[in-house]
Amino acid sequence: MQYITEIESYQSEKKSAVTLGKFDGLHRGHQKLIERVRDHASDETVSIVCSFDMGKDMLLTETEKRKRLEPETDVLIFTSFHERIRQMEPETFIKEVLVERFHAAYVVVGTDFCFGHEKRGNVEMLRQYADVYGYRLEVVDKEVYDKDVISSTRVRKALEAGKIGLANELLGYRYSVSGVVEHGKQLGRRLGFPTMNVAFEARKKAPRFGVYACRVEIDGIWFPGIGNVGVKPTVTEEMRLLAEVFVLGYDGNAYGKQITVELCDFERSEQKFASVDELKRQVDADILYGRRYFHLEEH
Repeated sequence: MQYITEIESYQSEKKSAVTLGKFDGLHRGHQKLIERVRDHASDETVSIVCSFDMGKDMLLTETEKRKRLEPETDVLIFTSFHERIRQMEPETFIKEVLVERFHAAYVVVGTDFCFGHEKRGNVEMLRQYADVYGYRLEVVDKEVYDKDVISSTRVRKALEAGKIGLANELLGYRYSVSGVVEHGKQLGRRLGFPTMNVAFEARKKAPRFGVYACRVEIDGIWFPGIGNVGVKPTVTEEMRLLAEVFVLGYDGNAYGKQITVELCDFERSEQKFASVDELKRQVDADILYGRRYFHLEEH
């Protein structure tokens, strides 16, 4: 996959099948668009996903989005929604970007796609210019789950409510955080449950603070675990957002390793305990919950 951070950097004379949007989270609705673009690709036609970076609270970081799209498209353009694009007249966007830059043979968008200055460009305008410029427009209906449209906003609301099962259904994969395991205060190790700390990237959307059953990837191997997402109010006042996980069945040294933590099920909200002993009793109960969730033999 070719990875580009500016539309102007794309240089090819080949025809393309292109889809455009924020693609925040690459949820199941987004996946339908990308699948249709991929279906139109061939030796003569490259597939392009043009994703606009809209700022903070991202469901997927730039790195995560790139990793997920690696096998799905020929070209990923992940670009900021800068002033030139925002102020461009929609007719100019069609001519200069879709036609002259991308040489679009197929344009695939959702029913509510809009673009250009004051969002005046829409599906109807794309349809009007299709014959003028010789591209085929494909408008894909919204994906629906449980009688409601799948959207990034709906995913966010599910995450904020701790409804991780719903969020994962809407996304089509488990919500996760990735990062390098940091050295912490090693309180968990002293209490008998060594944990791994991974910081959230600054713009990554945090789910509801609390304890989750999770899956943890270390060195390409997946382990069950139990993890707290939050700021660890009992043992620190730093207010730094972390995923702290106790990995079941792993006894190696993971410091400095890149790991991924997938959230599977929400157990309880994060809370501040009156003492470390009270915290330990609750963590013991959390670990038991995790073992039962993953159907592991209790010890």
